[in-house]
Amino acid sequence: MPTFTAFRKLIARLHRDERGAVSLETVLIIGAIALPILIFIIKYGWPRIKQYFYKGLTDLEGNTDKVTNGP
Repeated sequence: MPTFTAFRKLIARLHRDERGAVSLETVLIIGAIALPILIFIIKYGWPRIKQYFYKGLTDLEGNTDKVTNGP
């Protein structure tokens, strides 16, 4: 059982180690803020964004026809 004892000591040492806790907390806070914003943008803003880019692509296609065929 020496491997079990070594594994148990390793787990205990990892449990006591608090390095990186601030980084983890920061990532969780940023995620908690960003996730609702992302959900809101996808649910309500995406149709408007999609329409904006669709219009832009349509205008771009129309202008390329004018450039290649002349005014």
